[in-house]
Amino acid sequence: MFDLGFSELIVIAIVLLIVVGPERLPGVARTAGHLLGRMQRYISDVKADIRREVQLDELKKLQQQARELEKSLNEGIGKIQSDVQEALSLPESGEALPQEADAAASVDSGAQELQPGPEADAPVAVEYAPEKTTDSV
Repeated sequence: MFDLGFSELIVIAIVLLIVVGPERLPGVARTAGHLLGRMQRYISDVKADIRREVQLDELKKLQQQARELEKSLNEGIGKIQSDVQEALSLPESGEALPQEADAAASVDSGAQELQPGPEADAPVAVEYAPEKTTDSV
């Protein structure tokens, strides 16, 4: 805050001793200490208030961004729901798109390829032959 060296503090103390006098100097120093402490507490309180206001402002911005994201997601979900409803209503009319028919056929053929054959259920025989060891002593 102030750039005071040791020599400047000694000059201030000597001037204060001459002006105030040795009898009242301890009381003045005590009062100055109390005032300095109050000033430091006040400054720290102001800093804390400013810090809280900045954090509150950041939280408000974050909350606004979250609301905008929620709105965007709800619009996207609504669009997807309407697309799904539209897609579900197409087969009811008896019309199938060629792309859907090709996709359904490829899914059916893929399912047939993945189905296990009759040999998959057959038990597997495993022979166990213990190893013969020759111990020579």
